Amino acid sequence: MHRPARQQQFPTDHFINRELSLLQFQRRVLAQAADKTVPLLERLRFLCIVSSNLDEFFEIRVSGIKEQIRLGSRTPGSDGLLPNELLDRVSQEVHALIAEQYALLNDDILPALEAQGIVFLRRSLWSEAQGAWVRDYFMREVMPVLTPIGLDQAHPFPRVLNKSLNFAVELEGLDAFGRDSGAAIVQAPRALPRVIRLPSEICEHEYSFVFLSSVLHRHVGELFSGMHVNGCYQFRVTRNSDLFVDEEEVKDLRASLKGELQQRHFGDAVRLEVADNCSEEMAAFLLQHFRLTPKELYRTPGIVNLVRLMQVPDWVNRPDLNYPPFLPRLPKALEQRVEIFDAIRRQDILLHHPFQSFSPVIELLRAAADDPQVLAIKMTVYRTGTDSVLMDHLVRAAQKGKEVTVVLELRARFDEEANITWANKLEEVGAHVVYGVFGYKTHAKLLMLVRREDGALRRYVHLGTGNYHPRTTRFYTDFGLLTCNEEIGQDVAEVFKQLTGLGQASTLKHLWQAPFSLQRNVVEAIKAEAEIARQGGRAQIMAKMNALLEPETIEALYAASQAGVEVDLIVRGPCALRPGVAGLSDNIRVRSIVGRFLEHHRIFYFRAGGEDKVYLSSADWMDRNFFGRIEIAFPVLDPRLKRRVIKEGLRAYLGDNCQAWEMLEDGRYRHKTPRGVHRAAQTILLAELAKGD
Repeated sequence: MHRPARQQQFPTDHFINRELSLLQFQRRVLAQAADKTVPLLERLRFLCIVSSNLDEFFEIRVSGIKEQIRLGSRTPGSDGLLPNELLDRVSQEVHALIAEQYALLNDDILPALEAQGIVFLRRSLWSEAQGAWVRDYFMREVMPVLTPIGLDQAHPFPRVLNKSLNFAVELEGLDAFGRDSGAAIVQAPRALPRVIRLPSEICEHEYSFVFLSSVLHRHVGELFSGMHVNGCYQFRVTRNSDLFVDEEEVKDLRASLKGELQQRHFGDAVRLEVADNCSEEMAAFLLQHFRLTPKELYRTPGIVNLVRLMQVPDWVNRPDLNYPPFLPRLPKALEQRVEIFDAIRRQDILLHHPFQSFSPVIELLRAAADDPQVLAIKMTVYRTGTDSVLMDHLVRAAQKGKEVTVVLELRARFDEEANITWANKLEEVGAHVVYGVFGYKTHAKLLMLVRREDGALRRYVHLGTGNYHPRTTRFYTDFGLLTCNEEIGQDVAEVFKQLTGLGQASTLKHLWQAPFSLQRNVVEAIKAEAEIARQGGRAQIMAKMNALLEPETIEALYAASQAGVEVDLIVRGPCALRPGVAGLSDNIRVRSIVGRFLEHHRIFYFRAGGEDKVYLSSADWMDRNFFGRIEIAFPVLDPRLKRRVIKEGLRAYLGDNCQAWEMLEDGRYRHKTPRGVHRAAQTILLAELAKGD
């Protein structure tokens, strides 16, 4: 049941464009790379994150715009921009962003790294010993796996994988067969490392690296014996990576996705990156081949894939150039090594990651797999990774004869292959694996155990704002709730019944569920605050999320502002709402926090006449989350835990004057300047909840 397309019903000047707002977020990430108070290797990592984010932006967002143009769409977005207008704006913004990114790399970060003994050597600066080592490396490790393709009638342009490293070579002369095509393509196999460390005995610095591109440039002539190389240019193509599955035709979702995954590497080209020394003739030739326009060409003064530098901080043993390590603590309810089921029966337990450990969730599943009193385990899985101790526990539980049911989302973007692999493993041991409801992604984070106690069955539940992914819980801020509240357990059981079976949606006592009630309940809660304000009462909304885009919700917030409701929003990424507009959103403030950890929890607070309603959720306030996904928002009922969520998840971030960016009404952001005491929410939470390594 997809929501029907909404007719434009709100003024276009009420909204910021999603894509342009998302690019503003990339600027905030880039600002972390420019911030000299951030440890140097972490600055390099932030620089790489910008490139990784832009890759996905082109693969998904830009490819979607181009598809609209291809289909002749003249439908404007909520902000009034037509697809072709938006594509032009995106091109301008990204060209400017990339210019700033490479200037920061070349003029600031690389010199700073060199001063610390971490050097990326240009081939023009190699010593004789270094050149000899590189030549030996090329002949031994690189040349045997390369396949140069000369372009002529018998050798068409090779298929170029999405985001792969390639070299366009301009040649002069005749080969052994008298051919003179003038051009060749060399593809760098993905098995080859893009960054290579030189032996310390032939270097002045402790850490000296060369790029694979430099190695190949120096010795590309070895691939074309007797011919003259006039030019050798790196290039990289980004392709449409969105998967398409026809809902009306598909019979087996897993099989259909497998087929689509094989084609993801060869979708339509959406961006061409070339080294800035690439000749105009070669650039034009490549653009023509990939059916791209000059606006879709991006020249880079350096390697064309900065994501490859992401590994360098892990290779360099310089703790002083990284964030200081920390150990996540256990919540007090579990510090005394109480048996996990006993602890949850005593009280609800709130977990705040990464400051507090994710291990209680792992322990709960481990205990469930081994406990003969646990009869059934049900779990939703969106992202969990290729290696997951949680999935291993599920496999073991099924092997022990427990009723294991996993609602596994096969269409979790870029995790499809890992999820298909887990589906196979689970089915092999007798677990029930279902893929949710076709047409909707199952994004809710739910784990339910059914345990026999004193002759009756009791449900234990974990509800979370983030994925069941032990690795990302060390870098993403999220909340999780462990409870055996009977009514919440019944609600969760109803949701699993919908996901695995058939039937009408039931009315849930506590949970707000998309696509049925979540958006309606959010809007009603906003309107209720507005009514309290109109009656002269104190009204307040605080909310934290990754994205705020859904027009009806935004309009409800505007109306609440005009009624006198104080609205504080913490939106990490794209935000379509315009704050601080006179007569429209005077009482709305929007800020974004960008720091060491990726802000990921979603928190919805409504003062509700002093009742302080607090919900945690897996959902952003976006059309796709409200109407195209199965999502859950769950209340924090324990007053003690409710105060913790408000203090740690909202007040700490609203008081941040170091890593906060205030959104202006035109969509730009202004970095908060500390006055007096410096307050960084993530640093405060580390000090209060975690402990030093």
